[in-house]
Amino acid sequence: MKFKFSLTYFILSLCIFLIEVLIATKLKDIFFVRAYLGDVIVVILLYTLVKSCIKVDDQKLILGILIFSCIVEFAQYFHIAEKLGFRPGSIMYIVIGNAFSWIDILCYVAGCLLLYIGVKMKPSKELKAL
Repeated sequence: MKFKFSLTYFILSLCIFLIEVLIATKLKDIFFVRAYLGDVIVVILLYTLVKSCIKVDDQKLILGILIFSCIVEFAQYFHIAEKLGFRPGSIMYIVIGNAFSWIDILCYVAGCLLLYIGVKMKPSKELKAL
């Protein structure tokens, strides 16, 4: 793992972040999008954010993001946002979340699986040289 800025991943992160904001603000009434798609996309956002500044093995990163996402979700079971003193409606309260859900974990798994498939389908450096 070494620091290496990637403009491509940074721009991709900004785009995905804007999609997440759109889902949270304008598409919140569309249940499937708000409840499921946002959770699938958030792990992809985490992936692109890390890849925008650190050169790291893709598979290890995807596994790390899945573990991190599950830890955050299980912390919601114990109402960690409230215990940390965040007020309902505050940005950190929303980011951390406030309700545990097995469905959310399935969404994180789906997002990580999509990332894994995408990484595996990406042409290798050897193929690009041909």
